Amino acid sequence: MKERDKMPILDRTDEGAIARLTLNSPGNLNALSDAMLAALHAEFDRLARDRTIRVVTLRGTGKAFCAGHDLKEMQAARQSPDAGRAYFADLFARCTAVMTAIRNLPQPVIAAPHGIATAAGCQLVASCDMAVAAQGTRFGVNGVNIGLFCSTPMVALSRNVPRKQAFEMLTTGAFIDTDRAQALGLINRAVPEERLDEEAMALAGIVAAKLGSAVRIGKRAFYEQLEMGLDAAYAHTGAVMVENMLNRDTDEGITAFIAKRAPDWQQ
Repeated sequence: MKERDKMPILDRTDEGAIARLTLNSPGNLNALSDAMLAALHAEFDRLARDRTIRVVTLRGTGKAFCAGHDLKEMQAARQSPDAGRAYFADLFARCTAVMTAIRNLPQPVIAAPHGIATAAGCQLVASCDMAVAAQGTRFGVNGVNIGLFCSTPMVALSRNVPRKQAFEMLTTGAFIDTDRAQALGLINRAVPEERLDEEAMALAGIVAAKLGSAVRIGKRAFYEQLEMGLDAAYAHTGAVMVENMLNRDTDEGITAFIAKRAPDWQQ
């Protein structure tokens, strides 16, 4: 048995306040198989309760970040008496739960894709809060090429990139490169592949150095206000800032800034 085969399908290593998640199923291009979805969901549940972790990075092993759903598993499900209807409904519900878990995590999640991120793999990148990609990575929602419109990946994609560009990607099944992905807002930036981990960890380190409670409050408020009208968004975020201001560590941060010293944060 190869050494890689002995490793879990999803590996987690912690470096200080940063959790590094690695999709470790290179044989199927880190597809979101039943096992991978279960592993991701379980790990996100653990991270949601882990106050020692302030930032999460997500990357993949092998030639690709993630090639989407496992088509072999999906085709095998067609042999059931209902032609796979119950399995497919459950599969897409489980995938949705993983994607929404990323948004609901108190910690920011930084994707670090390389190779390809296609279909639900592109959805995974779009669902993360930030993304640093290896130059040359290709992104696509190309299920339409095999007769399966990427309807659930469309939800995250259309909340990242402009409407007409998202629709073009969905209906043509064409890949976009890192330059285009950055211009459209799907990723924050692209870096040489040999520096991908270093750059993703550098960004994670900057965020992890901030007051954890403030970032947790801010991430939640960021997504809440996006769904609101302008007046409601200001009312909501104003109330959030009041609560943030009453935080002991916020008081310490402002006091330290005025006194020109490092803050003594406890959270």
